[in-house]
This record gives sequence, structure tokens and C-alpha cells, in this order.
Amino acid sequence: MALWRLLRLVSHVVAGVLTVWLRFPGWTPAQREERIARWSRRMLAMLGVAVQSRGGVHVGPKLVVANHVSWLDIAAIHAVMPHARFVSKADVKHWPVVSMLVEGARTLYIERASKRDALRVVHQTAEALQAGDSVAFFPEGTTGPGPALLPFHGNLLQAAVVTGVPVQPLVLRWHEPGERFSTAARYIGDTTLVASLWSIARARGLAVDVQLLDVVDPAGQDRRELAERLSGLISQSLG
Repeated sequence: MALWRLLRLVSHVVAGVLTVWLRFPGWTPAQREERIARWSRRMLAMLGVAVQSRGGVHVGPKLVVANHVSWLDIAAIHAVMPHARFVSKADVKHWPVVSMLVEGARTLYIERASKRDALRVVHQTAEALQAGDSVAFFPEGTTGPGPALLPFHGNLLQAAVVTGVPVQPLVLRWHEPGERFSTAARYIGDTTLVASLWSIARARGLAVDVQLLDVVDPAGQDRRELAERLSGLISQSLG
């Protein structure tokens, strides 16, 4: 079963790359978003992952912040919010195959080790928000085990502070039978992508809950206060 899931995943990824390359240039944004949502849902289904969502997606531009557990988090979010543009580490641009998929989703890139580049991405994110886009990022900066959050880095929240665009917290909880917080979905420590893929493909009953919380108005808060408030809201929802 696990091997069959992975073989199907390879063909699905190839089909996604061809769609981005051949079809996306002539499609409207709505058509692209519909395909991103469908592709993400099918990818998760092929790996045996059920997606359950709660709450409503805020209409209009917004900065989306979410906790980070798995490399599949982006697919889980795109399954319910396909219009979101993600902020990703810059080296993804050089990954074979994956780079074309993330380009199709209009990803913004950041050199995490560079403070100067972080400032550039804050400006770029603010411009995207002012243009009516929704931008998503993981303020923990890396994946965590699930139950407890890692410290939030609030630099990119400055884009919401300066534009006045609302922030929508999003909570991801991966679980499986007998485990309120799935160990199979975790992508932490020395875990390789291959090992993580195999663990997920072998899992039975793996699911992800995507909970969309009410938007937070950034007015009157600096980015550190906003980061603390958002971290508290997501922690409370994780329970």
C-alpha cells in the first residue's frame, strides 16, 4: 500500500509540473486557484491523508500565520485556501521539480539568514497585501512536534502593521488513530524527506484538521505584541 501511494504521488507531481508549465500561462487567477486546491486535495488523498476544515476564510487581502509541523502543511492550507501566496526559504528555487510547482503558486522567497533580505521580503509582502493578495507564512520558522509551538518570529508581521491588513491565524493539527498529535506527520530533527514520505505513506487513518480562526486587527500593536497574541491564539486552539 505504501509503495503504491508513493508511485501515484510521483505521477501526480509530474502532472502538476506539466499543468503549471503548459496551462497556467493561459489561465485566469480563478482557474489557477481551482487547480491548486484540487491538486493539493488529491495529493493528500493519494497519501491517505483526510482533510477536515473549520472556520471561514476571510474575504479580501490578509496575512495568514500558521503553526508548522510537516512539509505537507502547505498542501493542507492550499486545499482550503488556494489563493494564498507562501513565503518560502530561497533555496527552494533551486530544487528540481518542486521549484516549478512553487513558482506556479507565486511564492515569495526569503534568505532566512540575512536580516537585509528579511526587510526586502517585508516590503514585498506589504506590496502584495496592498495589491489585494493574501500571503501566508510560518512564524516559527521551522517545523515543530505539534502539541507545543516554537517561539514566533514576528518580522513579517510588520507587513500587516504598516498596511493595516488583517491577520488570520490558522491552526494545523495532524492526528491519527490513538494519537491526538500524529508522530507520522512530523518532519523534525534529522528526519529526511524520504524517511518522512515513507512514514506518511505507511500511516493508517492520518488526518489534518485545518482550523481558521477569526482575523486579528493589527491596529495599535507592534509586531512583537502581534506575534505574542497570535501565538497565544494558536496555542489555545491546539489545546
